[in-house]
Amino acid sequence: MARIVMKFGGTSVADLDRIRNVAQRVKREVDAGNQVAVVVSAMSGVTNQLVKYCTDLSPLHDPREYDAVVATGEQVTSGLLAIELQRLGYEARSWQGWQIPIQTNDAFGKARIDGIDGSALLASIESGAIAVVAGFQGVAPGARIATLGRGGSDTSAVALAAALKAERCDIYTDVDGVYTTDPRIVPKARKLQKISYEEMLELASVGAKVLQTRSVELAMNERVRVQVLSSFQDIPGTMVVDEDEIVEKQNVSGIAYSRDDAKITVRRVKDRPGIAAIIFGALAEANVNVDMIVQNLGADGTTDMTFTVGKADLPRAHAALGAIKEEIGYTDLLEDPDVAKISVVGVGMRSHAGIANTMFRALADKAINIQVISTSEIKVSVLIGAEYTELAVRALHTAYGLDAA
Repeated sequence: MARIVMKFGGTSVADLDRIRNVAQRVKREVDAGNQVAVVVSAMSGVTNQLVKYCTDLSPLHDPREYDAVVATGEQVTSGLLAIELQRLGYEARSWQGWQIPIQTNDAFGKARIDGIDGSALLASIESGAIAVVAGFQGVAPGARIATLGRGGSDTSAVALAAALKAERCDIYTDVDGVYTTDPRIVPKARKLQKISYEEMLELASVGAKVLQTRSVELAMNERVRVQVLSSFQDIPGTMVVDEDEIVEKQNVSGIAYSRDDAKITVRRVKDRPGIAAIIFGALAEANVNVDMIVQNLGADGTTDMTFTVGKADLPRAHAALGAIKEEIGYTDLLEDPDVAKISVVGVGMRSHAGIANTMFRALADKAINIQVISTSEIKVSVLIGAEYTELAVRALHTAYGLDAA
């Protein structure tokens, strides 16, 4: 008998027929003698509609009330799946984040999990019941509902797998694994049988939509084996594992892109110590995550500070920077949401030179201008105009020899 956490995303539970299909997959695991906890997302499109209700009323809404609204989507799905499993003759019950409880901090809308008391959930599973858990949510100090950010159901699933000491965490999606890039853009993209936690973390952080960044980070820290596979096809998926389990390591494993970023430039700030701390401190206090950063020094004693934030955070970033204008004395605040981040990821970068140069040359050959560059040990990212996204991804996929034969 194995203990397995199964997670199903929004497209997997998009309507009642798909919820019935999910129930059949859960039934198969239970009939095989496994103990099962299921984590579900909201039905496809529901969260977007709930978010729109909030933003239409107020772009700078109270994040605590926002969480109270958007967490309801997963509550509906968990109840519906439990009903269907009961109809099939199985003992099942739904669990909300506060009932387990999944304890979070108070960064509403982007809360982080502080701890999980899984004793009640585990006792229920060991008694033979199927636990159907609403993903994406927990309970913050003050007994307030808190959500984990978009894609947070992945994090819920991995965290539960760690708390329950599950054999693995199966993430069911509308794709059948992790590919070298988006197959919708590059038909010759190849599915990877295995990928390391570190590579998957980098790909997720720079735009790959398969897994949420924090879920991979948590899986790596807790050594939870994660399998990404299709809700609609019975074929092998991709295992996310320790690098030591991968025999043949590629120089570059994948090309990722993101259109979810916006570029901000703070113009003509006085070049003196502490300016960066003030700017990024204000953004941190507003819970705005900053990614790529470039500073350009001028000859007149001023500097331009350019960085990227999530498009959804642009109103908050604008408000936070506006509040410190007199303190730092910038002349202009330029915002550009029409950008895309393209990233090349691979553990082979540690030991092979010329990976970045191949990227720059391939983009230059297509006359694509690079606006910002950032690097890590196994990743190179560039910011380009959004209109060049697909051209850049295709060019890089070919340049690194990732096209399937």
